[in-house]
Amino acid sequence: MPAQKLEATSAAEAFRRRRVTPMQRAQRALHRHPEISPFIVLIMVLMTFALASPRFLQPSNLSLILQQVAIVGSLAIGQTLVILTAGIDLSVGAIMILVTMVIGGLAGQGGLPGWLSLLVGLGVGTGAGFANGVLVAYVGLPPFIVTLGTLNVFTAFALLMSGGRSIPAAKLGSFLNWTNVSLPIGPFQMTTGALLVVIMYLIVAFALSQTKWGRYIYAVGGDASAARLAGIQVRRLLISVYSVAGFIFAMSAWVLIGRIGAATPTAAVDANLDSITAVVIGGTSLFGGRGNLLGTFLGAVIVGAFRDGLALARLDVLFQTLAIGLLIIASVSLDQWIRKVQVYR
Repeated sequence: MPAQKLEATSAAEAFRRRRVTPMQRAQRALHRHPEISPFIVLIMVLMTFALASPRFLQPSNLSLILQQVAIVGSLAIGQTLVILTAGIDLSVGAIMILVTMVIGGLAGQGGLPGWLSLLVGLGVGTGAGFANGVLVAYVGLPPFIVTLGTLNVFTAFALLMSGGRSIPAAKLGSFLNWTNVSLPIGPFQMTTGALLVVIMYLIVAFALSQTKWGRYIYAVGGDASAARLAGIQVRRLLISVYSVAGFIFAMSAWVLIGRIGAATPTAAVDANLDSITAVVIGGTSLFGGRGNLLGTFLGAVIVGAFRDGLALARLDVLFQTLAIGLLIIASVSLDQWIRKVQVYR
């Protein structure tokens, strides 16, 4: 064997046998399983607030937390899909409110059946997501700018349609209020809306992990140019992702109607940023290509647990905002560190 080949073989063998520090092992583990860090944070949050207030871990309070995070958690599903492609959607809450007012207007004022109003609303939400996808994929505008613009457009449409007025649950019919039906599950009280969100998580998680579409999403988020060279239709994929996200935001509108008992244009004012917060805390990289829905779900629960625990501790709402802000900075810093991992065997 030539001397150069022997030297190369020896160097490769030495590289494989190099010492890996515990910190590097942790870094690689977090890179392969991004849901680990939010799981650890959630355990710490639960333990901390359980010591601060004996009411925190009571089934009634835990049920309330899950019901409260249903809206943000459902929006975070679509936001995760978008962020996995290295994009971002600032219009998630606006699409949800627009669909809410479309459904409310058709059912409460137009007299259409609830199921038909919902179908129209799902079409509007999907169409709004499709419009975002076209502007990003074919016009070539940055996702941040596109969705910042459509945030204002969709909000204006919702206000113009409703005139700033709410439509009470009594005018919407039993079908649209179905998501507020309470279901006892052991010592817990859940709503059908919260269970619907869990079902959406399971379906989309399956699509991400077990289908070609899901694998393509990770490929495009990791490196769009390489994905294009590999034969992936990047533009079509982006449009499908934004459209599916729009459909999910429309489903969130149905959950929102049941949660607040009305169709109102002033609900969920912080939903846009809260959905991003849940995704980031859940370990999904803002640079795309890494993350999963289990982490997103844990991130949404962490946000809800933080707010609930601080409220039980009777701290001012400003401290809740401060805590969430610090948590976001810590999560992004952790993501930056994880991205530096050198994945070698």
